[in-house]
Amino acid sequence: MKPELTTQFTGLEFVNPFVLASAPPTESKRKILKAFEAGWGGVVTKTIGLHPVENVAGPKTIFQRTSEQKPYVSRNKRPDTVSHSSWNWELISDQPLEQWLPDLEEIKTTYPDRMLIGSIMAGAGNEEEMENWRKLARACVDAGCDALELNMSCPHMDRKDMGAHIANDEDIIRSILGALKGAVDVPIWVKLTPSTSTLVDAAGAAYDAGAASISLCNTFPSLPLMDPETFKFEVEVDGLVTSGGLGGLAILHQALQRVSDISRAYPDKAISGIGGIKGFREAFNFIAHGAGNLQVCTAAMEEKGSGGIGVNLINELTTDLADYLERKGYSSIEEFRGIARERIVEHSQVRRKSDAYNGGYAKSA
Repeated sequence: MKPELTTQFTGLEFVNPFVLASAPPTESKRKILKAFEAGWGGVVTKTIGLHPVENVAGPKTIFQRTSEQKPYVSRNKRPDTVSHSSWNWELISDQPLEQWLPDLEEIKTTYPDRMLIGSIMAGAGNEEEMENWRKLARACVDAGCDALELNMSCPHMDRKDMGAHIANDEDIIRSILGALKGAVDVPIWVKLTPSTSTLVDAAGAAYDAGAASISLCNTFPSLPLMDPETFKFEVEVDGLVTSGGLGGLAILHQALQRVSDISRAYPDKAISGIGGIKGFREAFNFIAHGAGNLQVCTAAMEEKGSGGIGVNLINELTTDLADYLERKGYSSIEEFRGIARERIVEHSQVRRKSDAYNGGYAKSA
């Protein structure tokens, strides 16, 4: 049987499981149309909000590299370097809702078989903000969005009632999902910040309140490097910098840990995996830990000549996945999704060198 790349996720049919994440690759109609033309199975729009947005007066994203001879991490361009990470302090979309709506309609009309997920963000703490969530949700769905992703993960927000600031509060998570109940009838994904010790509890609150999926990991809060000779940060404005988000290969292993944590706690729930996917090997690992679809950002942005949407990357991902499925005799990713889950155990369950050691090893019954 020929391998099937079509993937069912949160009740939606994706022509393949690869999705461009909410970020610069999905900031405009032009880029999203180009992404679908290239073959991406879905896109999550850059986050749409109602409050005014104005980005910093300088570079918003940098790409950091390292080399074998001089293995220091830097944005400095050097021979024979390889990708290490991206760093950004970019905010949500500065394109207003009224401009997004006709764009969303045109995108969905042009590519009806591709999944269009609207990323939205509003505040918290009062009924006015709950109504803002509803307004954004209704407008995006009416314009053709197949699902919504609630941004509760952006690590660099001016307002304390938005983004990652609210993702640790289970009551706020429940209140926002509760506000959207009855307002729209599409799957709702919740994108949570990975930078919390209560991530599993936050995910549980979201699932209990009606979330169809958890999306993670967004970038990790971080700071850019300072040059030891000039004392300048590698990205700054007037000598100043603030917390931004680290993404790309540098966060892969941390992202897998968090996907695994949620997948093992809620094995029957959906997860959209994000963080460091640069090729099939990374995508495979997210699936093995329980993710049902894969979101990509940094690797697409890094691809030269693609306009930041990963034209060659999506071809490579789908080709390599199809080859893998055929070689292993799998008909879809569902046949190996979650295979790593039972092999992730507590530290005390890992066998020690000595049978006499009694400091933590739990023998099986």
